Amino acid sequence: MAEQVEIAVVGAGVVGLAAALRLAQDRREVVVIDPRDPGAGASYGNAGTIADYAVLPVGTPEVLRNLPGLLFDANSPLAIRKAAIFSLIPWLARFLRQSLPGPAARNAHAIAALVADAATRWGVMAQEIGGTALLQDRGALYLYDTAAAFAAADRDMAFRRSLGVNVQLVEPAGLASLEPGLPPRFAGGALFPGARFLTDPGQMVGLLAGAAQASGVRHLRWPVTGLSREGGRVILSGPGQRVSARRVVIAAGAHSRPLAAMAGDRVPLDTERGYHVEYDMAVPRLNRPTCPTAQGFYLCPMAGRLRVAGTVELGGLDPRPSPHRIARLVAGAAAIFPDLPAPSRTWLGFRPSIPDSLPVIGPSRGGDDVLFAFGHGHIGLTLAPITAAIIADLVAGRAPPVSLAAVAATRF
Repeated sequence: MAEQVEIAVVGAGVVGLAAALRLAQDRREVVVIDPRDPGAGASYGNAGTIADYAVLPVGTPEVLRNLPGLLFDANSPLAIRKAAIFSLIPWLARFLRQSLPGPAARNAHAIAALVADAATRWGVMAQEIGGTALLQDRGALYLYDTAAAFAAADRDMAFRRSLGVNVQLVEPAGLASLEPGLPPRFAGGALFPGARFLTDPGQMVGLLAGAAQASGVRHLRWPVTGLSREGGRVILSGPGQRVSARRVVIAAGAHSRPLAAMAGDRVPLDTERGYHVEYDMAVPRLNRPTCPTAQGFYLCPMAGRLRVAGTVELGGLDPRPSPHRIARLVAGAAAIFPDLPAPSRTWLGFRPSIPDSLPVIGPSRGGDDVLFAFGHGHIGLTLAPITAAIIADLVAGRAPPVSLAAVAATRF
């Protein structure tokens, strides 16, 4: 016999847990199903940035012009794992189309609408779950190696401003004031003062899980391998397990594609393999997340450590890390802070990646008994509160806070 519940959320990452909490606050009966601890994947290993400025899709005309060199250069910020080249061809074809000027601009406007109030929404959620002390208001910083790159940044920032992003270009003297620990080698920077960051993403997700549990959400620890519709309900199954739900929310991140297919939608989701390395230190050397743009990673000050996170490696769910990608992060950190010791730890996780850099949020083609909340790419942490609000509104029959046309599964 299947256990009967009102709503089952598949996935205990930050998006799934935020949705579960919002639904429970609406007095819904909710279970979360995930074999792992809350936030054990990308929700733990990210750069910790609430990136209201991250309005550009991965695919842009500039990336399109340089794509062959980027994908096949092992030192590139955007690379492809050789073993996955052939399986990625359909995804790459869509990515190429989405990188053209028209689609890229439309995608940027859609992303901007989603991230516009991310900092405010995170402030509310952090207060609700007792995580305000972990949420910092010092912005985020881009760095430019050369005067030419700094001059070129003006065009990028003008476009971001047109999408509502607050950004200030910073001369070298201003960089020294903002980040006295940085070496004086950078030609300038861009400060995003509205961004916020978490000093411990794992701890924040733990607080979110605790708040959900306190609101009555149960965590069932088994993998969902089957989804079907029977008698007006949705059946989720796994090894020796069955749950019958009135509604299901698929928020399984990089593992969502097969479940979406069972619900009736072929979503072009693939995986970005994300890495970080960490250096234990009593006081991190920076005041805010800082990205040397030419290298494509973030230096993130976190509680008791400096985390170096980022770059994109397309390549599926193989759990074996690429030593070269880790070495690249270590070398990049050493180029800025030459006296760093060997890393205290390393990490590999999986980000769900959609060719247009937009998530999939809303009903499945087969009906609103299955709701999607996955595919957030690099901004899953940023978009967790608004995604949760959208899901709760759809379940309650309320109008969601933004139009869902750009994120609907029917766009594929």
